Amino acid sequence: MGGDATPVLWLYGPPGVGKSTVGWELFTRLTADGTPAGYVDIDQLGMCYGPPQPDDWIPEPADDNGRHRMKARNLDAVAANQRAAGAWIVVVSGVVDPQRGVDRGLLPHAAVRTLRLRADLSELRRRLTGRGRSGEDIDKQLAHADELDRVHAVDEYVDTTRLPASAVVDLVSAWLNGWTTAPAALHRGSVQPAADHAPGEVVWVCGVTAIGKSTVGGQLYQRIRASGFHTALVDLEQIGFHQPTPPDDPGNHRLKAANLAALWRTYHAAGAQRLVLIGDVDSDATVRAYAAALPATTLTVCRLHAGRETIHQRILQRGKGIRPVDLAGDQLIGQPVATLQAAADQAAAQAEALDRAGVGDLRIDTDGRDVDDLVDEILRVTHLDERS
Repeated sequence: MGGDATPVLWLYGPPGVGKSTVGWELFTRLTADGTPAGYVDIDQLGMCYGPPQPDDWIPEPADDNGRHRMKARNLDAVAANQRAAGAWIVVVSGVVDPQRGVDRGLLPHAAVRTLRLRADLSELRRRLTGRGRSGEDIDKQLAHADELDRVHAVDEYVDTTRLPASAVVDLVSAWLNGWTTAPAALHRGSVQPAADHAPGEVVWVCGVTAIGKSTVGGQLYQRIRASGFHTALVDLEQIGFHQPTPPDDPGNHRLKAANLAALWRTYHAAGAQRLVLIGDVDSDATVRAYAAALPATTLTVCRLHAGRETIHQRILQRGKGIRPVDLAGDQLIGQPVATLQAAADQAAAQAEALDRAGVGDLRIDTDGRDVDDLVDEILRVTHLDERS
């Protein structure tokens, strides 16, 4: 391993095998034990598609089916930024090219170790059926799992078939055999975002916890794509998992801004004209920090707002696991009602503070409105679905 290369553990395998669950739990264990670490789901580094085609809603690049090279380039930048921020190791979960595996030539800043997670096909079918995701082709996913078992038969793996996630993490930790132990002299740095000067139109959907950022942002992203624009989507929280956080930047905004600039560089080079951001904003100063990372873009900040009652209702729903997509780092799922009520009170107070400060270019009241209506309003103001 080169002295500047960041140790990266990449957990891969088919859908339903537990990659994200195990990766996130390993990350939380490492940081709880005092190891500076980062985490990212590889899918979060490749959400960039051209306009839908008549026979293909999400067309893949002709020269990078699955966007594996795109994701690898972005991961290399994320690993370098995590190391600059002080991380000893980055835990990655997600798919790899089933035939070629990881292209380490695209990852000069990362020392990658891969570990395959697998499960018997009958168990995978049970898990995939149980999670009930709309539009998921279970037979296709099982065929992919079978392909990985055949093509990567000699790779090291952990069988998750009869094991809870905690037991899988135990096995992964034992397999690492001390590789995650940070040296005592590890530099605790501070990443400085390197601005990217690629032009483009950027809309940032922000607001407090459970306000609907992911739902509205995801629908906005698809609407812009459907209008004929090559568009990227970035969830700022998902590209900024790092512990411990700097005392002067508890939101990890410097790391997120650095990663955002790197991702936009890759996405713009791939043809992206539009970028939809999802993430929290606590002040106009935070907005300026991200704008400085993308100085050649036009940025519009759309702040979602809701009243106290609506926020309480949405946070209680999140606590029950009711949300449109499963994302790493959700601290509300499974919490007791008292904890959720406290989180709702805090979010409502934050929403009122943002309202008083007038943060953002556009305030969108979400009370009693459906997602399509909210997206319509954003597009009426931003015109991001129109040619200039």
